Amino acid sequence: MTIQGLIYIALVFVLVLGCAFPMGTYLAAIFEGRVRWLAPVENGFYRLAGVDPLRAMRWQDYAIALILLSVIHFLLLYAILRLQFYLPWNPQHIPGMSPALAFNTAASFTTNTNWQAYAPESQISNGAQVFGLVVHMFISAAAGIAAAAAVMRAFTAGGLKSIGNFYVDLTRITLYLLLPVSLVAATLLVIAGVPQTFGAFITAHTLNAGSQTIAIGPVAFQEAIKEFGTNGGGFFNANSAHPFENPNAWTNLLENWLLLVIGFGLPIAFGFMVKDRAQGRALMAAMAIILMLGCVGTYAAEAAGNPLQIAAGVSARQGNMEGKEVRFGVPASATFNVSATGTSTGAVDSFTDSYNPLGGLIPLFLMQLGEVTPGGVGSGFYTIIVFALLAVFVAGLMVGRTPEYLGKKVQAKEIKLAMLGVLILGLFILAGAGFSLITASGLGSLENAGPHGLTEMLYAWSSATENNGSAFAGLSANTNLLDYGLGAAMLFGRFAFMIPVLAIAGSLAAKPKLPESAGTFPTTGPLFIGLLIGVIIILGGLQYLPADTLGPLAEHYLLLAGKTF
Repeated sequence: MTIQGLIYIALVFVLVLGCAFPMGTYLAAIFEGRVRWLAPVENGFYRLAGVDPLRAMRWQDYAIALILLSVIHFLLLYAILRLQFYLPWNPQHIPGMSPALAFNTAASFTTNTNWQAYAPESQISNGAQVFGLVVHMFISAAAGIAAAAAVMRAFTAGGLKSIGNFYVDLTRITLYLLLPVSLVAATLLVIAGVPQTFGAFITAHTLNAGSQTIAIGPVAFQEAIKEFGTNGGGFFNANSAHPFENPNAWTNLLENWLLLVIGFGLPIAFGFMVKDRAQGRALMAAMAIILMLGCVGTYAAEAAGNPLQIAAGVSARQGNMEGKEVRFGVPASATFNVSATGTSTGAVDSFTDSYNPLGGLIPLFLMQLGEVTPGGVGSGFYTIIVFALLAVFVAGLMVGRTPEYLGKKVQAKEIKLAMLGVLILGLFILAGAGFSLITASGLGSLENAGPHGLTEMLYAWSSATENNGSAFAGLSANTNLLDYGLGAAMLFGRFAFMIPVLAIAGSLAAKPKLPESAGTFPTTGPLFIGLLIGVIIILGGLQYLPADTLGPLAEHYLLLAGKTF
């Protein structure tokens, strides 16, 4: 590692965490209805949709509205993908997707996963990108943030019968946050050289008198919401490693900032809403510590180089550059990929399949921790709230006292729902990966044998179930088994966790808000932050460490012994 590389990582965190405070203040203002500078437009949407913005929703109503919207948009996106041949802006006459691939892709973009089992340049038209994928990048991101806002309201007072109005939250988040920032970011990307056009494609003439067709399209706007909404679905198959999506070091830094800033801003918004800013800072600190350790750890693993190349005397001085862009190098590549897997973005500017085993283990493990560092927009916040409830429960067991969090008693109902959400995702990841590895179809999808092949499959199921969307590039995912299996995992991972969380919010909202007493466990200091980090890591480690040991850890020791598959 170099001082310059460590300074780059520090720069990313300084920019993100510094901007998290004004972002959190602005988010709280949106959630509380204090941002209305486009009120006529906002009210027009309500009238057009027949929505009563003053209607308060119980958690059940909120969950039903969210799920119904997701179902409708899943069906609409499935139809668009199947019929994309008939949509405008299809200059290459790309046919409609197969039923299996359309199901997988519709599930992916509806759930903010944005897993791509297709090659965008050859399997999806510009029209389907615009009318289908980009629309869902906004809606899925806004739905996740809305769920986080509902959870925040549960802690603001006692005896609450509602947690907000889903349609109002969705509209305001889209109108006052996602759209304006995406427009500004897209403009900056266009200035940097990212295409934004409805032109078909361009033809480049090569030095040997040949020609090459290069896809272009409305890339910049999709790139902006891809990162800002922690979506990750690239316009090109190479994603943010493609120079048309990410031309230089400055755009790489901008995109890294975009994919992190909402996630770190949400706990700050929480502190504002509960009138105790230290509570938000404590959650943000736990997120930041884990992510920073992940960035430094991955950088160290990649900067060390490949043991086999070192033994052969051909190791690159700058570390393991396989699968990385020279214009970014190891520090920026490691930071971007860890940021994308610490969130649920799934975007990449280098390819994790080519990382050293320990370098690939850290992004995998960050997903398995539950995407809380800082996680997807909204989903990361409400997931860390689940872990915070489990942390105060553990603390309560230690002292023999009913646990409390922000004046709300945490009882059996909330803990059962929290554990249901945590354990059920692990079951889906491990069972899905295990089943795939005993079928001919699943084994046929692997590019590699041995531990690396196990990691490819385990990574795919972790990425889908945790709604991340990144992949070990060696996996051939467009098969019936993985299209339908991973598609179901995405839907399951989104809603089987979100519904129990909203139920927890409804239960806590109805409880009285008790004043602190001498026996109240403090949830703002280093002790709580350390306990919270421990609960997150132990729950992840206990579930996934055996499988991770057989995959990347086993491959690491094989490489040290001079062996490979």
